[in-house]
Amino acid sequence: MKYGFFIRGQYRQGDDMVARFKELVAQARLAEELGFSDLLTGMHYAGYPLSQFQLVPFLSRIMGEVPSMRIVTGIILLSLHKPLDIAEQLSTIDVMSEGRLVFGSGLGYRDVEFLGFGTNQKERVPRLLENLEAIKRLWTEDHVNMKGSHFELADCTLSLKPLQKPMPPIWLGANADAAVRRAAKLADTWFINPHQRMDTIERQLDIYKAALDEYKKPFPKELPLMREIFVAGSRAEATRLARPYLEEKYKVYHEWGQDKAMPKGDDDLSLAFDELTRDRFLFGSPDEVAEQIIGYHERLGVTHMVLGLHWVGMPHNQVADGMRLFAEEVMPKVKQAIG
Repeated sequence: MKYGFFIRGQYRQGDDMVARFKELVAQARLAEELGFSDLLTGMHYAGYPLSQFQLVPFLSRIMGEVPSMRIVTGIILLSLHKPLDIAEQLSTIDVMSEGRLVFGSGLGYRDVEFLGFGTNQKERVPRLLENLEAIKRLWTEDHVNMKGSHFELADCTLSLKPLQKPMPPIWLGANADAAVRRAAKLADTWFINPHQRMDTIERQLDIYKAALDEYKKPFPKELPLMREIFVAGSRAEATRLARPYLEEKYKVYHEWGQDKAMPKGDDDLSLAFDELTRDRFLFGSPDEVAEQIIGYHERLGVTHMVLGLHWVGMPHNQVADGMRLFAEEVMPKVKQAIG
C-alpha cells in the first residue's frame, strides 16, 4: 500500500497566508520523512469564503522540499483551460522534478469557475475530452495540427516535452457513472473521489471493470482512492478533535454544490456528522483506521490511499501529530496485514 499526502492549502479569509505556507512546507517535509510516497494539492478558483494556494505555483515550489515524493496534480480542472498552456506547464514540472509528475485531472462543478474562464457546465465534458487528447498529442508528437472548440494547434510543437516517456501517468477523477467510464477509456487509472460511500464505489468499480474490458485494457497496476482521515487515541477523541474542522469544510463544499456532482442516492454532504463520516472517511483509533484501509484494499483492490489530513482552521501541530500517529501505528498494521 502506498500513501499520498493531500495538501489543500485552504484557510479562512483573512488568515496569515505567509505563515500558513511555512506550515505547509513543514508538513510536506514531515510527510516525506514519515514515508508518504506522493504529494498532492487540488485546484479551485474564487474559493470564497476560503483562501487557497494555486496548484501549479504551489507544486512547483514545494517539489524541491520533497525530493523522493511523486508530485500529483490532484486535480487540474481541465475543462477550464487551454491544452497548450497545461501541457507546457506540466512538462516543466516533470523536467524540474526529474520525472516525478503524475497528471491528475477532472471536470469541475462550480459555475463561478466556468463563467470566470468563459465557458459553462454544458461545455465541460467536450472540452475535457479534446483538451486531454491535445495534451497527449503535444507530449508525444511534433508539429501537431488539431482544431478544438476553443483552441487551434497549427503545426504546434511544445517548447519542452515531459521527461517521462511517452508521458507522465494520467489519473482521471470521476464522480458520476459516465465519468467512471471515461476514466477507463482515457486514463491510466481512475482516481476515486473522497466523498462516496463504500457501497457506491463498489457499484462504480463494476462499471469501471466492464469499461476496461470493453476497451480491451487491463486493470491498472495502481488504483488510487482519496479519503478524509483523522486518527486519534479513540473514535471519541477523533470526533472531539476533528469535528469542528470537518463540519466547516463540508458546509462550504455543500454550499459550493459538490453534492450535485455525486451519484444519486449518495449525494448529500449536509448530513449530520456521524452519518457523514460513516463508511466515507477513515476515522477513529489506529486499529479502526487500519481496519478500514485493509477493507478498501480487500473489497476494491485499492493500492494507493490519498489522505486528506488537514481542514480549514485545524492547527498545524494537530495535523503533524495526526500524521505521526498514522505513520507510527497505522502504516505498520496495514503492512502486516496486506504487505
